[in-house]
Amino acid sequence: MKFFIDTANLDQIKKAQDLGILDGVTTNPSLMAKEGISGQNNILRHYEKICNLVEGDVSAEVISVDYKGILDEGKTLSKLHPQIVVKVPMITEGIKSIKYFSNNGIKTNCTLVFSSGQALLAAKAGATYVSPFIGRLDDISQDGILLIEEIRHIFDNYAFETEILAASIRNPMHIINCAKAGADIITAPLNAILSLANHPLTDIGLAKFLDDYKNTN
Repeated sequence: MKFFIDTANLDQIKKAQDLGILDGVTTNPSLMAKEGISGQNNILRHYEKICNLVEGDVSAEVISVDYKGILDEGKTLSKLHPQIVVKVPMITEGIKSIKYFSNNGIKTNCTLVFSSGQALLAAKAGATYVSPFIGRLDDISQDGILLIEEIRHIFDNYAFETEILAASIRNPMHIINCAKAGADIITAPLNAILSLANHPLTDIGLAKFLDDYKNTN
């Protein structure tokens, strides 16, 4: 499984990179706004800074919802850096755009996916990644992990090369359950990733080992 970090915060990206397990980054307009980054030029420069920090793919989201607008934005983003993946919303104009990008060698991430039918359309159009938002489904009492399982089954049936990028990860159990369900990638906040390393018995055991070592010297 690949680990992406879902943020626009350069310090958090650096911390995840320093762990040695980071495979990529996802961002969106909300994450950019959270870091106080606004204006097209500033946003484009920030994407370049992220690409210079990591080795893997960096998803950069379009804000247009019409075909021409998505294409224009996507072309601009893809020219920024070889690691850029154009993040396109799951709408009919988005599917048309993904097909164009796929035919022209531009990587895409189909975002805001909430059903297996949507994921199937994105894969059929040639999306590099499809991003089911499992946390938001859980918020409305639907099973986000079940969606990952359904998409995995469909993609395996037809040998789609599109990778399942589980998004809207809220906690370490989401990550574990996505791994069990067969997601290719998770994208999560830094705290959810770091939480995988935590266990009270590890803390107790380490404290005991260190205490015993001190008592032998």
